Amino acid sequence: MMNGTLNIFCRLAIVAAAAFAMTGCGIYGKFKTPEYEETAQAYGDVAVEDSTSMGDILWRDFFDDENLKALIDTALANNADMETARLRIDEAQASLKAARLAYIPGFDVSPNAAYGYDIEAGAGSWSVQLPVNASWQVDIFGKLTNAKRRQLAAYMQSMEYTRAVQAQLVATVAIQYYTLMALDAQYAIYQETEQNWRKNVEMTEHLLEAGRYTADAVYQARANYYSVCNSLLDIEQQLHQAENQMCSLLGKVSGTPIARGHISDWKTPEMIEVGIPVEVLSNRPDVRQAEYQFAQAFYATNGARSAMYPSITITGSLDFYSMIVNAVGSLVQPIFQQGQLRANLKIAKAQQAEAEVAFRQSIIDAGIEVNNTVIAMKTAQSKTANYAAQVSSLEKAVEAAQYRMQDKDATYLEVLTAQQSLLTAQIGEITNRLSEISQVITLYQALGGGCE
Repeated sequence: MMNGTLNIFCRLAIVAAAAFAMTGCGIYGKFKTPEYEETAQAYGDVAVEDSTSMGDILWRDFFDDENLKALIDTALANNADMETARLRIDEAQASLKAARLAYIPGFDVSPNAAYGYDIEAGAGSWSVQLPVNASWQVDIFGKLTNAKRRQLAAYMQSMEYTRAVQAQLVATVAIQYYTLMALDAQYAIYQETEQNWRKNVEMTEHLLEAGRYTADAVYQARANYYSVCNSLLDIEQQLHQAENQMCSLLGKVSGTPIARGHISDWKTPEMIEVGIPVEVLSNRPDVRQAEYQFAQAFYATNGARSAMYPSITITGSLDFYSMIVNAVGSLVQPIFQQGQLRANLKIAKAQQAEAEVAFRQSIIDAGIEVNNTVIAMKTAQSKTANYAAQVSSLEKAVEAAQYRMQDKDATYLEVLTAQQSLLTAQIGEITNRLSEISQVITLYQALGGGCE
């Protein structure tokens, strides 16, 4: 009996191999990443000088601020989005494992017992069965293989999603860190301005008593002083909100102290290299996600095509109690399913085309992001010297106007205009500094940095 069962299995295996050789090869194709001509020019007018990229630097080496490194470590360990991304990997890994196990025959045991009583004989007896059932789907036309490859692509996509979340988190924490320091610097400017403008009020009051100024100048001086006081309160509120936002990124409660330095501690990288687009963009996690999404759609199309071919399943059973062995091979060929199989194939092909469009667009968008960021960074850097010269000139203008006001050669309105222009320039200088830092960090992320 056992030899007969083995013969059945062997014959079915031969039939499966022959069928695969004749008809199965066309649905076992592997996904290949397409190449697009625009990839080489993805950065537009941004010059490419070297194959190396700033994005190749590890984030621990890119940032030299120890306080920032500690914050990033905390965020990577506690951030909710990061934890969710890790759980997605676990889900995808379990699905991939299930797809791989589909190749292995399934076994189940269904024991049963029955008791029969013979009235005439006045005796009863038990009949016991202990069958072990096995079922094995022969993967001739790639149904299982395409399902496994699709799950593998989904798993790889989840890995890239996690890398993308990490890169975004590293950049966001870094930008938020320097935003806090920019607010600190602006707060210090407003504090100094508040003290200076309070002195202006006192000086104007003294000049009023001396008969050299009118009351309206005093009222104007007080009004401007209170305006600065309100601006100081606004900065305090912004600082509080920015610290809470950082706490959210870190997975910490509100009020957690955020250790930080001064914005002047930032050192712009001496060499900023964007690298060759085809090499850099292929390493960006968002582009890789789109690629693996395309791969999933490709294997879904293969799977829809496989569904139109026959299914071969080998089933067998062994009753340990009676030692009876049975084995059966069955072949199911779809004949008429109201056009559903062809419709499913058409849908899968359309979704595959959509995935390719999304993948191609992700390359274009990534290149544009690099181009925009480089231009914004260079613009901010070009403004740095202008802001420094502007602030220096306005400081001298304020000083000169105050001396002239004491000698009654200048009105308070002239002093006020010079002071307001100086305050605006000082705040603009800090804002531009933050813009430069943010663009450098954004460029680092756009080139694939921070996702290691």
